[in-house]
Amino acid sequence: MTDANIMKLLPDGEIDLAYHYAPKDMRDRIALGFVKILRFFADTFFAKRYGHRAVVLETVAAVPGMVGGMLQHMRCLRRMCDDDNWIRTLLDEAENERMHLMTFIEIAQPSRFERLLVLFVQGMFFNCFFLLYLFSPKTAHRVVGYFEEEAIISYNSYLQEIDAGNHENVAAPQIAIDYWNLPVDATLRDVVIAVRADEANHRDVNHHYANEYKNSAPCHTLKHSA
Repeated sequence: MTDANIMKLLPDGEIDLAYHYAPKDMRDRIALGFVKILRFFADTFFAKRYGHRAVVLETVAAVPGMVGGMLQHMRCLRRMCDDDNWIRTLLDEAENERMHLMTFIEIAQPSRFERLLVLFVQGMFFNCFFLLYLFSPKTAHRVVGYFEEEAIISYNSYLQEIDAGNHENVAAPQIAIDYWNLPVDATLRDVVIAVRADEANHRDVNHHYANEYKNSAPCHTLKHSA
């Protein structure tokens, strides 16, 4: 299984940024409702301060991949089975989200209050998501899939604000140029487009993993060598 097999693409090969996974059961609807509630609070608190929103939310976005990767790792150890590349995919997701954070810290320069807010929000979310993943991994992945759908909407709005001149299209920080191999003259707009593509990838991977849990997560028992 590769990202290319999972990504929702348009006929011309472009990422389908408008894709939405329609809820199929009660757990999906609960996951979507939970994400919509969080979106309401984020919109109320940050309004159109998209750079600052990204700093706080990316610290939360980096949690699910780490939690999921850790719990899948422990699951495979207990069952003595292979993970079908779930662990590395989830840990790579966590690292990617961390790089989003490092990039937007350079751009937005968060205040002391926002740094304190990060400690509070991340601490609460980590524990809640850990428990959710323990009891319902399917729902946990669906929550992340819907989180990423909302992230794409936010980054679309961010791009509109940049294009309208409401946010200065500053030069991309060096950390972003190095990470995404952007041109040396890349701007904030280029960074937002790259981050949005990452979020679309995470959206599709997590919806796919949630669907895999309809039966059971891949766990191929290791065979004893002769």
